[in-house]
This record gives sequence, structure tokens and C-alpha cells, in this order.
Amino acid sequence: MVAIKTNDFKLITAKPFAPNLGADIYGVDLSQPVPDDQFAEIKAAFHQYQVLFFREQKEIPPARHIAFGKRFGPLHAHPAAPTMDGFPEIFEIHATKDSKIANGEFWHSDVSCDEVPPLGTMLQIHIAPPCGGDTMFSDMYAAYDDLSQPLKDMLDGLTALHSSEHIYKGRYSDRGRNDAEIDCPEAVHPIVRTHPDTGRKALFVNRTFTTRIVGLSDSESAAILEMLFTHAEHINYQIRFRWSLNDMAFWDNRCCMHRAIWDYWPEERKGRRVTIKGDRPV
Repeated sequence: MVAIKTNDFKLITAKPFAPNLGADIYGVDLSQPVPDDQFAEIKAAFHQYQVLFFREQKEIPPARHIAFGKRFGPLHAHPAAPTMDGFPEIFEIHATKDSKIANGEFWHSDVSCDEVPPLGTMLQIHIAPPCGGDTMFSDMYAAYDDLSQPLKDMLDGLTALHSSEHIYKGRYSDRGRNDAEIDCPEAVHPIVRTHPDTGRKALFVNRTFTTRIVGLSDSESAAILEMLFTHAEHINYQIRFRWSLNDMAFWDNRCCMHRAIWDYWPEERKGRRVTIKGDRPV
């Protein structure tokens, strides 16, 4: 797919957030149905920038949020997290002074432990702390591109196990989800995946879910994974997004990681997200 350049957009305004990653999107009202021609530009911007930040939004009604997500494909069901009453497609993000965890505190690609991990995630924040609560994103295209050729050659064809039991067991017990009600999937994926829409290669390992490299000894696997995690989390690939009320972020789980900062305790942060089902990594 040939990306539409920034100055080719006619129906949206896309302002690059940083040279390598992200764009602020203006001129779209996500609380209303999005016309097809405007949607086509949003989709092109998504492939170009990897993460879009929709600014100056109203609160998106849950049904409209779900409908917009479905424009990109069938929705993904989280294996463990509680859902919104009446809207099982929506995962409510909520942290208060009484929470024992906040979602996404470590670098990850959403639910990479699934056999078919998500394409992307759309999160709108409706309650924001007075300060803090930023979300960081890291560019996995650039992380792959910067590897040396000998290391790229070594990683080609290697796969890694993505597990979830160590993450999901007990995680949502304070929100009414006990371990008997949740799934803890695991799956094997290539360490380097090719994006199905852009054709670009990206690293596909993350500190949260990736537990070992298949076929290597424990010590070899641990050493190489730690090197790849540290490399992927390098500040040169990162951006840090500061939320305003009703901003919506839409990120591509196939080519970027993210991390939510829980620095606002005891303040509250709440939002709704839908996640689009993806494709099996290749």
C-alpha cells in the first residue's frame, strides 16, 4: 500500500506528533458516523503514522465507539478483563485510589499472547487526573530497521512464546473477575513480523508477554530477549502522549508497543476501549 502523504489529506488534518511516530488528527467528529471518504483518509493515516491521536472530541457513545471499531474489522474479545455492562465489546480502563493495578504499566503489544493478536486498539479517556497518566509508544519498525544485518539474519525464522498466566491470574479480582472465569492463552509468534498492509518488518517481542525463544537454551533465550527488550524500549523510538479529556488514541499493535504510566495515584483515570481483531503474525 502506498501511504498518503500528509499534504494529500483533504478531509482530515494530520499533524505529525514526532518525526518517527504518531499524528494528531483534527477535523473528525467520532461521536457521529464517519463518512466513507473521510474514513479512507483515517485508515491511510493509521498505516502511515502507526498511532493516531484524535483531538477535540466529544465523549463517544459506546455504540458509536463499537461501530467505528468495526469499520476496521471484527472486534477482539479480551480473554480476562471485565467488560462494560450492556456493551461486551468494550473494555473499561479504570484506576482509582483503591485499585491494586493499573492497566498497561509495562511495555507490551495488546494481548500478543493470543493465537491471532489484535490489529489495533482505540481508547478514549473520559476521566483524567489533573496531571500525569501519560501513555508511551515505541516504534517497532524503527527498532527492527536499526538492528545490524547479522542480528537480523539470526532472528529471521526464530519464534518466541507469548504467555499470559503470569499476567492475568488474579489481575482483575478487585473488579469481580476470578481466575475461574478467565482464559490465559499462549501462542508462538515470529520474533520479526511483516505488516500485512504496509509490507514493513517490525520487532514483535515485548517484556510483558514474551517469555522465551523457541529452540534456544534458557540462558540463550533470556540473554537475547533482554537485549531485544532493551533495544525496543530505547528512548529514540519512543513518544509520550499527554491526554486531554475525550482524546481518543488508536494504535497499531502490529508495529508499535505502548506503556501506561501510573503516576497519578490517588487520582482517578477512566476510559473505554475497543480492540480490533488482527491476523496471525507472519
